Amino acid sequence: MNPRITNHVIEEDLQTILSNDLPWQVFSGCRIVITGAGGFLGGYLLRTLLALYHSGKVSEPLQVVASVRNVELARSRLMDCIDDDQLELIHWDLSDIAIPDLGDCQYVLHAASQASPRFYGRDPVGTLMPNAIGTASLLHALQRSSDPRGLLFVSSSEVYGQISGDRTLAESDFGHLDPTTVRACYAESKRLGETLCVAWHHQFGLPTYIVRPFHTYGPNLLADDGRVFSDFTYNVIRGENIEMMSDGQARRAFCYVSDAIAGFFTVLLKGQPATAYNVANPAGELSVIELAELLIGLCPDKKLKVEKRLPPGDQSYISSTFDRLIPDVHRLLNLRWTAQVTPEQGFSRMIEAQSL
Repeated sequence: MNPRITNHVIEEDLQTILSNDLPWQVFSGCRIVITGAGGFLGGYLLRTLLALYHSGKVSEPLQVVASVRNVELARSRLMDCIDDDQLELIHWDLSDIAIPDLGDCQYVLHAASQASPRFYGRDPVGTLMPNAIGTASLLHALQRSSDPRGLLFVSSSEVYGQISGDRTLAESDFGHLDPTTVRACYAESKRLGETLCVAWHHQFGLPTYIVRPFHTYGPNLLADDGRVFSDFTYNVIRGENIEMMSDGQARRAFCYVSDAIAGFFTVLLKGQPATAYNVANPAGELSVIELAELLIGLCPDKKLKVEKRLPPGDQSYISSTFDRLIPDVHRLLNLRWTAQVTPEQGFSRMIEAQSL
């Protein structure tokens, strides 16, 4: 394991991910490009790949290329592994209409995206371009390699649109999505990214893999992320009462990051190309008010409570219209993946990691 990773919670998460029975050896000696490596999911993908050689899962070191928009910011977020000999940082803005020079790589893991609704009204163009134009440019770049083995596209549960009723969402279920709303910048661009992956595989035979994460949380989420599972957790860490901006009845399935990342690699290494997979923990279903109560209950000594507040005046945050968003994960279960971490365990780990 990488000795530079000083947060023991993240270290344990990486060990858990690597304990999955997957053909990790196929990555041995590969050049692998990760976008969004300075972010939450991209950072976990990167650290997992760096840990493969240190933990003996592969026989030869990898070349892990982190493609980032802001090199200095990425360095600050990757301080624990920035000196790893396997890691290279390159600058690229996935909003640019151009094809990046990624070198002769075998894999691309595309996790660069502004996922929080706080960006949708403030920067809709910057939200949609990496998922649309950025995905096309990465497909072009990987296609030019001598031995392209796979592009992993990190999509989103937002692609399902507005679904009525309480049924769980299988990968073939879709609802209404109005493309003329600003909030559609995220969901529509994720839909297009998936279609691009399917088209490239169909026309050129390029192996492409699609994952749809649902409400993934864990260490290294930013304090200003803007989503309730992050905001509430940081409220508790700071000893603040949780501010509820809704009636709290919306229900979501919360998935801890080690389960999600293991799911991503399961799809990349064992899944069918050009096929979407829900990556989520249906057993982690909670209402927003239940989530708040769970978090407060994890730190009873702080004597916190839930306070109802009016929605903020900042109109850049555009909330979801889903009442219940719970996935069907049978496709992933058929690949012998299962979620292991309960919300109680996962949020405890997140609080511990961010309190260190």
